[in-house]
Amino acid sequence: MTDLLWLVIAIPLAMATINILIGRRLGEPLSGILATVAVGVSFVLAAIPAVDFIAGTGEPVTIRLFTWIPTMGVEAELLWDPLSMLLTLIVTGVGALIHLYSIGYMHGDERFPRFFSFLNLFIGSMLILVLAANYAIMFIGWELVGLCSYLLISFWFTKPTAAAAGKKAFIVNRIGDWGFLIALMLLFASFGTFDFGVIFATAPAVLSVGMATAITLMLFAAATGKSAQIPLYVWLPDAMEGPTPVSALIHAATMVAAGVFMMARSAVLFELAPATGVVVAIVGVATALLAAVIAMAQKDIKKVLAYSTISQLGYMVLAIGVGAYSAGIFHMTTHAFFKALLFLGAGSVIHAMAGEQDMPKMGGLRKLLPITFLTMAAAWLAISGIFPFSGFWSKDEILAATFNEGGVFYVLWLVGVVVALLTAFYMTRLMVMTFFGSGRWDEGVEPHESPASMTIPLIVLGLFTVGIGFINTPFRLGFEHFLDPAFQGVAHPEEMSAALIWTLAALTTVVTLGGIAWAWARYRRSELPAESGVWWRRALGGFFVDDFYGDVIVAPSRAAADLAVTTDEKALDGVAYGLGSGVKSLGTTLRPVQSGKVRSYAGVLAIAGIVLIVAMVIIGGGF
Repeated sequence: MTDLLWLVIAIPLAMATINILIGRRLGEPLSGILATVAVGVSFVLAAIPAVDFIAGTGEPVTIRLFTWIPTMGVEAELLWDPLSMLLTLIVTGVGALIHLYSIGYMHGDERFPRFFSFLNLFIGSMLILVLAANYAIMFIGWELVGLCSYLLISFWFTKPTAAAAGKKAFIVNRIGDWGFLIALMLLFASFGTFDFGVIFATAPAVLSVGMATAITLMLFAAATGKSAQIPLYVWLPDAMEGPTPVSALIHAATMVAAGVFMMARSAVLFELAPATGVVVAIVGVATALLAAVIAMAQKDIKKVLAYSTISQLGYMVLAIGVGAYSAGIFHMTTHAFFKALLFLGAGSVIHAMAGEQDMPKMGGLRKLLPITFLTMAAAWLAISGIFPFSGFWSKDEILAATFNEGGVFYVLWLVGVVVALLTAFYMTRLMVMTFFGSGRWDEGVEPHESPASMTIPLIVLGLFTVGIGFINTPFRLGFEHFLDPAFQGVAHPEEMSAALIWTLAALTTVVTLGGIAWAWARYRRSELPAESGVWWRRALGGFFVDDFYGDVIVAPSRAAADLAVTTDEKALDGVAYGLGSGVKSLGTTLRPVQSGKVRSYAGVLAIAGIVLIVAMVIIGGGF
């Protein structure tokens, strides 16, 4: 079946093309159903050969498709190993559920077929990225997911905020992509190839510490764009301007996972650059803390979840920084399910509230939206890290690995624990303001449960949110051993005693429960507490980082662009137009000379001849 893996990518891309060309003829809901089936078929085609890896009998395989750039020796090849298999199943599995959900959510939209075309393109692009066998092919997928994020975030482009958010996402990610391009140049200069197999096998002998540090720092710069880390995280909160299924797809299974996946795939290179590891860990935990603090004050339900994603990605990046690559991928896996569930649940709430996203205008929805509430409650406990939900196992594994590094990493572990406290607070705040207390919605709003096409994906994601964490526990490290073939040449983190692991987990759980109790005590009253102080205003505004970027980077760049336009139009174009006008005027002046009359020409020649003779006589007389 591995020979047919190219179909996993080709089917969504083909369906995207069909919906663009004849989607209007297919109509609603057929175009959405076919798009959903296409992703479901890709999931099945990937799941069949995945059985060998799950059973422990599979071996990594490289599938050659064709020669892409002969002069550089770049082959279009796919890599099928446990890491690419896992991400393929997540992208297609979660993606199929989001497609199904979208059929109900996007009902009545005039561009319904185009929406599903873009969703299919997004899935196909992410599959190119995760199945790539070399950095060149990975970069193609990397750029395509960036394009798809623009198309989907700004899907409702008639809204100025949506159009601006799409442009912001595209431009910010282009800044990060310069890092990837520089890394590609350094890799090719060092190895003469982009092939993973050659690079990872020879890197310890070929790369100096300095070159490895330069390459990995550039790769991390690219990851800060896609995986929304300091300083390039600012695009992700605005991405919620797109339809809610887009938010779920970006935050759970595609765009934001790309940076963490790319760094995990490059684990051999990061192992050779310990200084990069420290930088990555510090940036990751700092991003987690900043985003968690901002999430505490947000009033828009989707913005809370957007900053939550940035914070959880910080945990994953922290794991990469401390060399716990399996732990980072494990948290990416659990996060894919509970974050998709949270966003789709938020979409169900927004659907019930006739488009309202402001949590202070919600409340009391627990009994009116029972399925949405119960499934979101599972995701709330998972992201908060409550035993035995999935987030407990994956987040605590990252914190334990950080603590195990010792030294300065104790500080990073402590910050990670504080982030766990804040996560529990802002997620409990979201749940209480949305589902508990008395209703605060506007007159005329009649909340109701969503249709089955939306609630069925919530139930499926809820089941995974509860149980998927058990694939890797201190009792059975099945997930880490499963990923071993993808991390050959990478040392396992030093093992910790069971007593220390459980002590750290118990401590984090107590802190988490404290965060839940804190938020419950503050928001369970019938009247919401005031959030109008200086701190709340600053946190609500994201500490005005966007304003700072606007003043320091955007405004000077715009002024320089305006100057360039003025110089081009007034100076350069003025000179060009002036020369053209001068030549035209001269031609107009001389035009009568070219009358086309032979007698006139003969007269001019006669006069010229007489003048010439007179001149010669005068000159000759002088001699």
